[in-house]
Amino acid sequence: MPGTFEPLPGGGAAVALDDVEISIIRSLAVQLLELIGPGPAEDASDDPLAELFADGPSEPPSDPVLKRLFPDAYSDPEGTPQAEQAEEQRAYSSEFRRYTENDLRTGKRENALAVVRSLDALHSGGDGGAVLKLSTAESQQWLGALNDLRLAIGSRLDITDEEDTDLLYRLPDEDPRKPMVMAYLWLGGLQETLVTTLMP
Repeated sequence: MPGTFEPLPGGGAAVALDDVEISIIRSLAVQLLELIGPGPAEDASDDPLAELFADGPSEPPSDPVLKRLFPDAYSDPEGTPQAEQAEEQRAYSSEFRRYTENDLRTGKRENALAVVRSLDALHSGGDGGAVLKLSTAESQQWLGALNDLRLAIGSRLDITDEEDTDLLYRLPDEDPRKPMVMAYLWLGGLQETLVTTLMP
């Protein structure tokens, strides 16, 4: 069925996509790459051990989408803690971010690049679409990228819980957010079928 991932014999997944769907996913993945930013600079150390211990940023990003993609590791889910606790949590989060964000960015970048590359390698079946076939490893990268794309779009749409998603279904067609909402919901369907396909 078009737009639904199905299992491949021996592992992996396949989905039929039309040219518009291919273009949308590729465009979103490229935008995600631009948001995440470039990889290590050309003058970065060739020493893998030095790279392993290279410090990342210690402050959370200012962009709300990046804050969603790279959230603080330590926060109080019940609300605002006491001032002393809040300061302690900020210090822990800062330290944790310093040692983990570079790797997180690299992983997210690699997932988005895998999406772009696999779409670029597609050959149209002549009827305005193609069947994308992914190995198990590529399927995992797609799963990560689809999740990141939904987090990014959800952040732009101010979605914080399931009730927000329910409201999106009822938006009138003339609402300027409607195309972004449709992409969010469609990517959610793709993600759900891919998860199901990869389950043992």
